[in-house]
Amino acid sequence: MDKKVPETYYHFEFAAPAAIVFGSGAIQTSVSRLAAWGDRALVVSGATPQRYENYLDQLKAQKLRIQLLCVNGEPSVDSVIDGVEQARHVKCDMVVAIGGGSVIDTGKVIATMLTNAGDVTSYLEIIGKGRPLRNRSAPFLAIPTTAGTGAEVTCNAVFASPTHRIKVSMRSPLMLPHLVVVDPEMTLSLPPEVTAASGMDALTQLIEAFVSKKANPITDGLCREGLTCCARSILRAYHDGLNIDARTDMSLASLLSGLALANGGLGAVHGIAGPLGGHIAVPHGVACGRLLSPVFAANSRQLQSSGQLHGAMRRFVEIARILTGNFNADIAEGVAWMDHLCRRLHISPLYAFGLKESDLYLIAGNALKASSMRGNPVNLDQEDLVAILKQTLV
Repeated sequence: MDKKVPETYYHFEFAAPAAIVFGSGAIQTSVSRLAAWGDRALVVSGATPQRYENYLDQLKAQKLRIQLLCVNGEPSVDSVIDGVEQARHVKCDMVVAIGGGSVIDTGKVIATMLTNAGDVTSYLEIIGKGRPLRNRSAPFLAIPTTAGTGAEVTCNAVFASPTHRIKVSMRSPLMLPHLVVVDPEMTLSLPPEVTAASGMDALTQLIEAFVSKKANPITDGLCREGLTCCARSILRAYHDGLNIDARTDMSLASLLSGLALANGGLGAVHGIAGPLGGHIAVPHGVACGRLLSPVFAANSRQLQSSGQLHGAMRRFVEIARILTGNFNADIAEGVAWMDHLCRRLHISPLYAFGLKESDLYLIAGNALKASSMRGNPVNLDQEDLVAILKQTLV
């Protein structure tokens, strides 16, 4: 722990879902719990709900009437609005989301809008009115099938607004799921490229929450454990998707990263990744992977040059030592480890997704307005962000 910590370090709130069930086979424990919530369920899934046909049959055996909604790719504001209208039309009592972060975020908003009047856009930041929610969401079960976003335990949801070429959020503790079930067996069929991108998202969230200005003793413990799990298993899960030990580590790292970011905040990687994802069609985890080491290096350089934030510097060194497994490692070795990991996971440079040097100042300017930037351990200006973005092109 830092020798001198901000006074705010010991003044914090911690928000989490009402219940979290973790472990292989845990999905089976969720079926019997839903009967107490009602008899009409909207089930939000990915593009191939056939993967979960056995689970859906079990829900129907509980006399639940199922309405299925498929989410294909990252959700847009319009697709979420359509989902809300569908759920309201059939008068659903509850929402079950089984899938990746996009699926869970969609389910989260639909469940919230079942108990809050008006339209979705009135509650959205930036492009909407940002109205505060008044009521707890309808009963909501989140079952992640990827290991990266931690969306199942966060109190916000992110969507693309193609018209504005940005990503926007709805956020409130009232959006937290009533029940979260994390079953590592659900991730065994993930292809390597999804394992890589989602794993880099989890790693980034753990690092950013650990060095955030909003870090607290609980998030620190979550981050240390999550970083250890991620460092030893991300490549194992990538190369051997059926390795249940590696999948369990990554599922736990993802869960811990979500709890940490929800309560400790994020930083410049996510501050940039949001506007970046609204500008080009790049998977969020890929964007995080390419941004991670340049941001980590830029933050640590600025801390070193300030000569005032020695406590924060120790956190960067600790991350380097956890990731490398070398308890004498320095920050440069941590940066090298991140770069090497990106290469081994085949995380592509962002020019492959259409990012151009002429886009960088616009994206950097939008990033400065992102809420995630408030947690970054140092203040980065537009030129700093442009320099970071340039490194993602190669």
